[in-house]
Amino acid sequence: MVSTSTSSIQNSFKYDVFLSFRGEDTRKNFVDHLYQALTDKGIYTYKDDEKIQKGKRISDDLFQSIQDSKLYIIVFSKNYASSSWCLEELVKIMECHKMPGHTAYPVFQDVEPTEIRKQSGAVGEAFAKHEKEEAGGKWREALKEAAELAGWELKNTFDGHEAKFIKKIVGEISLELRSINFGFDENLVGMETRVKDVVSFLEIGIDEVRMIGIKGMGGAGKTTTARAVFEHLSNDYEAKSFVENVREVSNASMFGLKKLQEQVLSKVLDENVTLDSVTDGKNMMRKRMCCKKVLLILDDVDHIDQLKALAGEPKWFKPGSRILITTRDEQVLVAHRVNVIRDIVLLSEQEAVSLFSRYAFGRENPLQGYEELSRKVVRYAAGLPLTLEVMGSFLCGKDKLEWVDAIERLKRIPLQETLKQLELSYISLEDEYKEIFLDIACILKGKRKINAIRILESCGFHARIGLKVLEQRSLIIIINYNQVLGMHDHIEEMGKNIVRREHPDEPNKHSRLWIDEEINEILANDMGTEETRCLKLDMSRGNSRILMKGLGKMKKLRYLEVNFASYYPYQKISEAEFLDDTSQYFPNSLKYLRCWYYPLLYLPKTFQANNLVGLDMEFSRMVQLWEEGEKKDLKKLNFLSLDRSDLTTFDFSITPNLETLSLGILHELEELCMPVSCQKLKHLDIRGSKLRSFDLGLTPNLETLSLSCVELCMPVSCQKLSSLKISGSKLRTFDLGLTPNLETLYFYGCTQFVKLQVSVARPNLKFLCLSNSKLRSLDLELIPNLEMLYLEECHELVEINAPVGCLKKVFHLDLSRCLRFTDFKFHGISEPKDNCSSATLDLVGVSIDLCPLHPNSNLPKFQFRCTYEGYLSLSVGNIERLISFGLCACTDLKKFSDMIFSLRCLRKLTLKGDIPDFSHDLGQLESPEELCLYSTKIKHLPDIICRLKNLKSLKFNIGDTFMRLPEDLLEKLPENLGQLDSLENLSVCSKKIEYLPDSICMLKRLKSLDVTQCCRLGKLPEDIGRLESLERLVLTATTITHLPDSVCMLKRLKYLNLENCALLEKLPKDLGKLECLEELYLRNGSEKYLRSKKIKYLPDSICMLKRLNSLDVKSCDLGKLPKDIGQLEYLDIGLEGEQLKLYDSNASKLVNWTSVLDPPKNQPLTWYKVSNSRGLASGLKNLKSLKFNIYDTFKRLPEDLLEKLPENLGQLDSLENLSVCSKKIEYLPDSICMLKRLKSLDVTQCFRLGKLPEDICRLESLERLVLTATTITHLPDSVYCCLRKLPKDIGQLECLEELDLSSTSIKHLPDSICMLKHLKYLNLSCCALLEKLPEDLGRLECLETLYVCGEIDVRSTKIEYLPDSICMLKHLKWFYVTNCCLGKLPEDIGQLESLERLDLSLTKIKHLPDSICMLKHLKFLKLRDCALLEKLPEDFGRLECLKELDLTHTGISRLPQSIFGLKDKTELFRRSLCCALKVEDGETAIGIVGANFHKKIHTSRLRMLLEQQMQRQLASYINTKKRIYCVLKSLMFTKMLDSILRSGRIKGSLISYTQLLVSMSRLRFRSVFQALFLVLNVVIYSFGSRFVSCIAVD
Repeated sequence: MVSTSTSSIQNSFKYDVFLSFRGEDTRKNFVDHLYQALTDKGIYTYKDDEKIQKGKRISDDLFQSIQDSKLYIIVFSKNYASSSWCLEELVKIMECHKMPGHTAYPVFQDVEPTEIRKQSGAVGEAFAKHEKEEAGGKWREALKEAAELAGWELKNTFDGHEAKFIKKIVGEISLELRSINFGFDENLVGMETRVKDVVSFLEIGIDEVRMIGIKGMGGAGKTTTARAVFEHLSNDYEAKSFVENVREVSNASMFGLKKLQEQVLSKVLDENVTLDSVTDGKNMMRKRMCCKKVLLILDDVDHIDQLKALAGEPKWFKPGSRILITTRDEQVLVAHRVNVIRDIVLLSEQEAVSLFSRYAFGRENPLQGYEELSRKVVRYAAGLPLTLEVMGSFLCGKDKLEWVDAIERLKRIPLQETLKQLELSYISLEDEYKEIFLDIACILKGKRKINAIRILESCGFHARIGLKVLEQRSLIIIINYNQVLGMHDHIEEMGKNIVRREHPDEPNKHSRLWIDEEINEILANDMGTEETRCLKLDMSRGNSRILMKGLGKMKKLRYLEVNFASYYPYQKISEAEFLDDTSQYFPNSLKYLRCWYYPLLYLPKTFQANNLVGLDMEFSRMVQLWEEGEKKDLKKLNFLSLDRSDLTTFDFSITPNLETLSLGILHELEELCMPVSCQKLKHLDIRGSKLRSFDLGLTPNLETLSLSCVELCMPVSCQKLSSLKISGSKLRTFDLGLTPNLETLYFYGCTQFVKLQVSVARPNLKFLCLSNSKLRSLDLELIPNLEMLYLEECHELVEINAPVGCLKKVFHLDLSRCLRFTDFKFHGISEPKDNCSSATLDLVGVSIDLCPLHPNSNLPKFQFRCTYEGYLSLSVGNIERLISFGLCACTDLKKFSDMIFSLRCLRKLTLKGDIPDFSHDLGQLESPEELCLYSTKIKHLPDIICRLKNLKSLKFNIGDTFMRLPEDLLEKLPENLGQLDSLENLSVCSKKIEYLPDSICMLKRLKSLDVTQCCRLGKLPEDIGRLESLERLVLTATTITHLPDSVCMLKRLKYLNLENCALLEKLPKDLGKLECLEELYLRNGSEKYLRSKKIKYLPDSICMLKRLNSLDVKSCDLGKLPKDIGQLEYLDIGLEGEQLKLYDSNASKLVNWTSVLDPPKNQPLTWYKVSNSRGLASGLKNLKSLKFNIYDTFKRLPEDLLEKLPENLGQLDSLENLSVCSKKIEYLPDSICMLKRLKSLDVTQCFRLGKLPEDICRLESLERLVLTATTITHLPDSVYCCLRKLPKDIGQLECLEELDLSSTSIKHLPDSICMLKHLKYLNLSCCALLEKLPEDLGRLECLETLYVCGEIDVRSTKIEYLPDSICMLKHLKWFYVTNCCLGKLPEDIGQLESLERLDLSLTKIKHLPDSICMLKHLKFLKLRDCALLEKLPEDFGRLECLKELDLTHTGISRLPQSIFGLKDKTELFRRSLCCALKVEDGETAIGIVGANFHKKIHTSRLRMLLEQQMQRQLASYINTKKRIYCVLKSLMFTKMLDSILRSGRIKGSLISYTQLLVSMSRLRFRSVFQALFLVLNVVIYSFGSRFVSCIAVD
């Protein structure tokens, strides 16, 4: 009888499981036990001897039961195949298995899978009697298919113990059913995937106790996930308990833990348990709980004692028990040694929108009009479910203005409910860790971990353990490869709130200061206090002297980060002029000072620096630490960085405890004053200096050293050196024996280096780079642990000794441009996912004429591009074989072939180019899964290739479709190709193949068949329909005349491509049987091929393809489409040109619209683009987008275009987008007003369109209306839009986001337009009659783009001023007001805080308001042709983001000095400053371009100013560059360069003039002699005797 236990049955199935078995073998033993176990588990199971009703035909009842079952368990025994009944049952099961929702599982009870698959052994004997039966073939196929399914084999599971075996089966079936039937609360967005992730790590099927932990920040969903897992699994356990709030309960009283123990024991033992103590509880749990399989959830644990009391050891529990622990502190889980620790995954953006919408709107998505506001909340929440739930509930039912106010409030006042939850993690920290956390939240977030550790350690903290604690408590995260400190936005907000809340209105009393505006006010008013410990300040704005003096009162400041404005030598005024070196700028309490772009030459005299541990002063002007005659010892200084400064000398004697010194790229450094030895120095970086040598003997404890262009003096031994990086040195040899602990050896550009001596083993060396050297041989035998090897561009390298196994740990190798290899890269993967083939080799061979090393050799000569990737542990020896073949181009083809095919575990092999035909050796490969043979030499494939039983993908000559293929290609495929049982993908491209072998139809697993450009292929095998797994069939550019009828049997075919099949006459009439077909392509789209003229119609059965979503028949001579094609509701059809003309006559009608639309008689309707169509003909009800004649706006439209639209267009209920462009349309049909879902209406360039329908207001969803270049004189009031006159009620279009009124005759805008709260885009360009803008325009709070531009060459005379309210547009990013009579800007324009682009060209503006300098985000400012504008504001340099400035044809005669303080001034100069003057800066080049310079500068004073500025700038650039590349396109610039070089500003000793190119293409010289004279003038007077390698005159 059927078990009466609760069933998990899904509504659509009558049974959970159907049991198929041979009764005489298993009914009374194995199957009986299995059935009982399933029913005991509540799984409703069909077993034939107990379910068939009396009087019914067995087959009818049985087959119906199979269809009504969700899962199938097929118990294969020795005599299973002897029963025709069992076999018929199996056939039916396999048919259902292929349908959605059914799954079959084989159980091999006393047979092996191979016996079932091949019908061998006892199974073969049992099946023998059916050999001659008609159904024998399908039975054999069913057995083979079932044997290949994933299932269970008794022999190999639990050593054949049936009880354990059955338990495992039932457990996995139960889990499978639960995952299908379990329903999550609809508010638990994304919970299903998270639960599956946790359950997978619980490993339910394993009979042992497993503990796993979930960690994460507060409010992230740990408890919710744990509860969902508990509900999902609880039915599988004898006892279960969910213990909530462990932290809160256990800490609430001294009896908290005891109460929790009583709770667990009472639930598990199902009795009321009272305990005397926690110890008593531990003893009882140890004794009583070991007899029950328990599911225990411990939520919010924060101390190891809690775990010891509630889940002390795995042996407390019965095997099979699972304990899930949630916590904010990872260390608790680590200390308890749980099996797995998982991070809680925050919500994705899509999940966050969904969750928020459920709480705010009670639906899946935001309401219309609330989308952007919802996105703002989602961005604020940053994936935190708690914030989304709280904000959603709070905003539910509130109007938009209240939403906006609430969101604005969040910028100033954090969400307290979230912060309260998050702060619990902070409260539990020790005091030192709290200080570290606050430092990171306020100051150090975003810094690399190594730098943060240095700063924190300098301040006296134990940083490494502190950061680990914070990371384990989910208060910080370490981001990506660069190890950057990060934290969730809310946690950062919480940390900053903790600092601020003690003195909310007195920021000068905050312990940490990071807001520039607050700091500037405090320092400028001398309000500093001793409470401040850390400060981060940007000095690029404001008076540096006043601000720096304000630091004096911060007597306990320990960390200061200050960035001065970046400077350039040509500046007349710099920060140094505001400062002096006697005032007290830096408090003596400082422990770490980070001061970039420091403008003085020395540290201040008043700065004692006796507490300083770290000093970072990159990009400074310092030439020495202290001024001459003054010497202060920095006894505590541990770290010093003066990278890219002007330091000339450094004295180690004043820093006796220095461990790290970074002096990178110091072009002026000439001397290091070192005592006898620097005992404590560990890390030294000296690159780009004038030093000539360095003696390692003076630094015995040095661990890392970086040098460039310096001669290295080595002592006898450097025992502690672990990293040595040298570039540009003349070093010739190096002995690794001197550095026994070296881990990194980096020699780059050491062009004289010839030998690396390795006399003894060096197991520590992991990184080796010898690129760009003259190395000839390299012995790697004694470097066994090498991980990265770079030898690119070692052009003389001919030999690498690498015995098999010595490179077993290498995961990156580069031998590019080393003789044989034009490119050679190896990338290793550390751990394989399973024991499968892993390696991939891509080899491209190119035949060459001459070997550089052996010019007289007769061997074939090749160069190769080689890319190899593979798991290290499974391909040991492969990389050694590849490189040991030698680097000489001479190639012994036999040895080369043997080497390639001896590679182990090669999963994918790709051979391209001129590589000879090695196909006869393919059988040597172990177990390849992919072969790609693109060689031009392969004509025949040997039969041996068919022995590659694991081959899944085989490709021949698949290249670019439009590239001409070589003639000598593959002529045929092997006849027994069908023996490749595992083949899933076959791609062939050859002009000579005439047929496919019939055996191809035996490839039961083939999913993709591609025979592109097989232009002689005339037919397909007749039995191609037997490819039952085929999903993709590509026959592009073949000469096939017909498709076999059997093609219609391809039930899984999704994609069929018949493009450019010029001889194809028709499609099979039963094409509609391809029930899974989604895409069908018949187009003739390339001029390269003959176009098919033979397919005149599509079979009517095509209308049965319910899943067809793409049909492309462009350029085919179709006479008609099937009349019922509209039934294909998901169809997107591709038609073009004449194909799309619709006529009233039935004979020529392409698409029958009469049931939906009524096109006019004898008037052709041309569609040039139909996109996202959801059905045609009677199915047009699903059409969403309809576009007529949409061309490039700037192209001339043809004359014979659409004259009118169908009168009943409004019946397209689903239409969302309608675009029409036609010179002949005079009106839109009234029915258009019925399109309730229409969002966009575009009638661009409908020149004759004179009006819109009166009821257009009924388009309630309309968001976008474009009436560009129409002749409409007025619009109905109902449209709430404008041309000459706008209705007063336009503001009622509350959802409108874009309004384009360009080129209309509007005179004024109604005030109600300011009520369009969601308007983002407003275009008023070329509105010549527009007189003014509304005074309340600033109420358009969402406006981002505003165009008020006059027509080209027709200056608008109407708009003379802008309303002051425009300054309230906080979101405005682009503002173009050009070619009009505008005379001034509002004084408060600086309030446009988001403005990025401002164009005021061709206006009458006389001056710019000073507030314009407050536009912090302004990137582009265009003032072209503002002839009345005479100057820029003095504080112009405060526009820190400015990248482009156009002053062409203005009256400006002087540039403000502050412009040189711009951070990005190099880019600014390069692009547009100085009108037409451009200066390009590159690492090795400067280009000076000045065509038409004189024409664009109108005053001699301005020209002189620009010349002077240009000379100073160019001189400064030339001083710092090693290579100059000058392009001179103006005589004036030539003279300028000449004057600069003569002036003596350039330090010639630093310059290597390697190339001078003088281009005369734009200069007008009277003769070539004049040009040559100019060249010689520059060379002789400017360069003197310096070497010039190239002078080119064009």
